Order: sequence, then C-alpha cells, then structure tokens
Amino acid sequence: MNDSISLSSTSEQEHRFPCQQCGADYRFNPGDGTLTCDHCGHSEPIGAGPWGGASLRELDFNVAIADRLPESEIEETRVLSCPNCAAQVEFDPDTHAAECPFCATPVVTDTGINRHIKPKGVLPFALDERSAHKAMGNWLGRLWFAPNGLKEYARKGRKMQGIYVPYWTFDADTKSSYRGERGVVYYETRTVMRDGKRVQQQVPKVRWTPRSGRVARFFDDVLVLASKSLPKSYTDALEPWDLPALEPYQPEYLAGFRAEAYTVELRDGYTEARAHMARVIERDVRFDIGGDRQRIHAVNTEVRDVTFKHILLPVWMAAYKYRGQTYRFVVNGRTGRVQGERPWSSIKITIAVVLGLLVAAGVGYLMATGQQ
Repeated sequence: MNDSISLSSTSEQEHRFPCQQCGADYRFNPGDGTLTCDHCGHSEPIGAGPWGGASLRELDFNVAIADRLPESEIEETRVLSCPNCAAQVEFDPDTHAAECPFCATPVVTDTGINRHIKPKGVLPFALDERSAHKAMGNWLGRLWFAPNGLKEYARKGRKMQGIYVPYWTFDADTKSSYRGERGVVYYETRTVMRDGKRVQQQVPKVRWTPRSGRVARFFDDVLVLASKSLPKSYTDALEPWDLPALEPYQPEYLAGFRAEAYTVELRDGYTEARAHMARVIERDVRFDIGGDRQRIHAVNTEVRDVTFKHILLPVWMAAYKYRGQTYRFVVNGRTGRVQGERPWSSIKITIAVVLGLLVAAGVGYLMATGQQ
C-alpha cells in the first residue's frame, strides 16, 4: 500500500472575511476572540457571520489510509514552499512576494496548490503580537551570553508572524498481553575482611518469578507534530497545550494569520503515535508486574478503533538574520512559553573566562599568602 494519501480536489479556499460595515478585511483578535476590522474598528463574534464551522469530531484512520475519506473532508489551498527550509505556508491569492516566517529567507510565491485533509480543530491565539514580543524579549534578556546587538535588534519591534502549526491527534483503544518476570530484592549476610578485620555486610540479591497478564488503556489525543519546518525540540518545548480548549475549525480564526500545511503524512504521524503508545504500555506492564524490578520478555498489543484529527495550534514566530546567521524564536500563542536558538556572544564568553581566571588567581594568591 502506498504511504501517501490520495486526496480529492475541491475548490480553493480563501481565509478572508469582509467587514459588515465597510467591506475591509476582518482579522481575528486574540484579545477578545472576535473578528475585528482594522479599518473601521467594527467587531463581529466568531460564528455570527455566514461562514460556519465543522464539528470537532474524529475521523476513521483506516478509512483515510484506504483513500476512502469523503470529498467534504478534503480542501485545496495555495501554498508557498520555501526553497531554504521547505516550509509550506498558506498565502492568499493577492500575495506575490514574502519572507519565509520560519527562516527569514526572501522568497517569491508560486501558484502551487496543496490538497490535504481539512483541519477539524483549531486552538485560537490567546496572545497578541505585542504580548508575544514581550515574552520573547524577556526570554532573550535572561540569556546573559547572548549578543547585545541581537537582543537590541529583536527588541526594536520587528514584526512577528502568527502561524497556525499543523498537528495530528490520535485516539486508540489498546489491549496488551505480556510475559515477564517479577524481581523481589532480598539480602544475604556475608562475612568479609576489611582493614584486617572480619565484618559482616548485607549483599542484595534478586529473586525472579515468572509473571504474565493483560493491561488495557484508551489513548486520547496523542499529539504528533505534522511539520518538518522547525526542530521538534522547539515545538516539544512549547508544551503543554490546552487541548480541551480546542474549537471546531472555522476559517475565521485564521483571519490575519497564516497556516502551515502539514508535511508529515498521516501514516507517518501514526507511526510516531504508536511509538508513544508503546512506551506508555511498557510502563503499564511494569506497574502490573510489580515487585522491585521487572523483566519484560514479550508484549502483544491489539489496537482497535483508531481515529484521528488534523488540528492547528497557534505559534508566534520570529526569524532574524543577524551578522549572516539566522536565529529563530517561537512563542506558544496561548501561554507565552518561548523556545529558540540560543545565541552566544564570543566577546562575553571571553570576558567571563578572563574574569574567572582572575578570580581564581586572586583566590590562589590569598591562600598562598595565608599559609606563610
């Protein structure tokens, strides 16, 4: 079976919403969760307009893998593929040139069309750009060895990009049978020679007995990053996400923001989710075996009722080119948690090393004179 999913074509969607009063474009306002017009200030509650939203429901994984999803679950968007980092970001039809939000590479948009499974859920931005910029500035301020020039450059108000990053979530019902051994630690008293004397010491031993059994667990919303544009260590560091606050997908939430198209296919996402499930099941098996130590010889897991969702999570992003090097920073659009490439100042490091040597030399001199 082919690893890729054949997607049916639907009409191209534009995430643009005209103001009900003046006709200019609405933008989603993270501060109050409304659509707000930058031109006249008119606001509209999400869901009050004519656009509507999908229900926040799971899709059958096996149906998707068999290429049998209904056409209503597929959408088509115009995307830009960055030639430097390969990020795929949605653009509206009027955009002709832009800078990649992931690596700050100047690029010219193409007319490429990306067909993919529609998002089912979206976690709306809760922080506006100013709050995200402040969080990033505070994070940089705590990095003493960061170049002052980069700190100042980042704090000058350079625009940050609000990006909805794609994720998969997986649900599954699992039942596992296992074989292993349970180890109980006990102690034997031995007499040994120590410093010419006979002394007794306690020597730990393990008594192993065979064990077998079954464990069951239902996995809910196992989260898998569906993007290759950022190091996974960055996005992992933005967790936790408040997934219970997911809203059924409505394109209004994307007004004024960009959305990245997923580049990790559904099948590959499930492989990563299964690896996570296996680690949790192993922990459950060890707990079920009990004792002081455990040996696991075999685990056979039956996985049923696998479902999934394509969801979008909010990230504020800044990519700066400073002295020929690109620095990327990401901010959780809900909590303000920051992660990024840690910049180093060779001058500050040299000063710290010199000061350290001077302090060490001073301490050594005082100790030497004190002994005289």
